[in-house]
Amino acid sequence: MPPGLSYRSKTDLVADALKEMMQSGELAPGATLRQRDVAEQLGVSPTPVREAFRRLEAEGFIVTEAHRAAVVVRSANNRLYENAVIRASLEGLGARLAAERIQDDDLRELESINEQLANAPDHQAALVLNRRFHFRIYEITESPVLLAQLNLLWRTLGDGPPTDRPLSESVAHHQDIIDALRTRDGGRAEAATGHHIIDAFASLAPEAPSRL
Repeated sequence: MPPGLSYRSKTDLVADALKEMMQSGELAPGATLRQRDVAEQLGVSPTPVREAFRRLEAEGFIVTEAHRAAVVVRSANNRLYENAVIRASLEGLGARLAAERIQDDDLRELESINEQLANAPDHQAALVLNRRFHFRIYEITESPVLLAQLNLLWRTLGDGPPTDRPLSESVAHHQDIIDALRTRDGGRAEAATGHHIIDAFASLAPEAPSRL
């Protein structure tokens, strides 16, 4: 396995495949998903499909009905925005706290990670680097409680928050956060982080609220 790349389970692959179908429009809001049909379509056993359904429901992409079929959510009952607001609040707080403690070496490390992200060779490498960037900020807070909560939230979301925006935009947002941290401006760092997260949600559901 190439350095820096994490193992991708069948559950990960199924969840990612279904997200791509939803984002491309192949699976429209209200579409019904059945475990057996998805398993046959993707060439896997029902177990990773069942686990992927649980993850997608936790993320707000689908709702599971009593007869075990799942339905792609409509924007009216989509929990993605709720998840985005929770993340924006917690991660914004992390950026604010980091601004009080950050050192020059930390800033150079964040710049390096973001540069690597801008030149990531593939999607999986980008996911790894994106997580490293965000959690490096939260480690700087030296708050075990906040870090534990964010680890739990990111695990719930699989590889992190879903997004459909260009990588270059994420890199630019990261630079805004770094610039705010460099000036030790906690309010600006918090606002830049919140915008970064809510904008990711808006790229998936542009018809929904895009401001905190």
